[in-house]
Amino acid sequence: MLYSSAKEWRDAPQKRILFFAMSGLGKTHVSNLLRDSGKWFHYSIDYRIGTRYMGEYIIDNAKREAMKVPFLRDLLRSDSIYIGSNISFENLTPVSTYLGKPGNPDAGGTPIDVYRTRQDQFARAEEQALLDTGYFIQRAQDLYGYPHFICDTGGSICEWVDPENPNDPILKHLSEHCLMVWIKGTEDHTEELVRRFDRAPKPMAYQPAFLTRVWNDYLDQKNTKPDDVDPDAFIRWTYAQALAHRQPRYEAMANNWGITVPASDMATVTDEASFEDVIAKALEAKTTNA
Repeated sequence: MLYSSAKEWRDAPQKRILFFAMSGLGKTHVSNLLRDSGKWFHYSIDYRIGTRYMGEYIIDNAKREAMKVPFLRDLLRSDSIYIGSNISFENLTPVSTYLGKPGNPDAGGTPIDVYRTRQDQFARAEEQALLDTGYFIQRAQDLYGYPHFICDTGGSICEWVDPENPNDPILKHLSEHCLMVWIKGTEDHTEELVRRFDRAPKPMAYQPAFLTRVWNDYLDQKNTKPDDVDPDAFIRWTYAQALAHRQPRYEAMANNWGITVPASDMATVTDEASFEDVIAKALEAKTTNA
């Protein structure tokens, strides 16, 4: 690990942290808190994906929909109007909208073959955005003069890595540049995440094998055809399974490549000092149990 002890962490003149966890456990909240202190550069993987690696896909998709309207089509073809993506750290909706939800197009769904293509695009984009971490650390120091760095990853990071492989290229790169921190939720957190997702289901990214399994299982259990699938019903049905699928992968990442911070501890962070204490506590627990 980048810091082998709590003392080394506290004494480090340049602190570098990477969060990984399911969405809703405080990654972005704490990242924003640290950024607002003026000493931390906040690198959002999802923002990088949406602006650098999937921006063209997102804008072209919006143009494709606009081209269906004769009035807008004529304006676009004459370069009289411009369509852009207003993505921000707080609003990543353009990425989610592009990914879509598989199922009945009349219910807002995306054909499963198109959905799989977009999932593949997202996987490649996230892998590359993660491998850009070292570049952004250097950029944050050389260009902006930030002493500290926080990398806020998406919940799907665990889908594209092999935590049991000591030569995994993504995990090796990340662990060489940052202290990897898993924000671990409880069963109560999981239940709340499921309830929250059920109220407002959002697109997610999955491993191809996992997606194929749950898609086929859903079709069999519901005795339905791909074009008749209710998109929201499918991703609600899939979400709890995705949480169970990801949990052991997160745990292996923390055991082999980083540390674990309970979500309840992370929730106590109110400033830089309390954040430093929480990480020091987790490092002490890791070294004590090693």
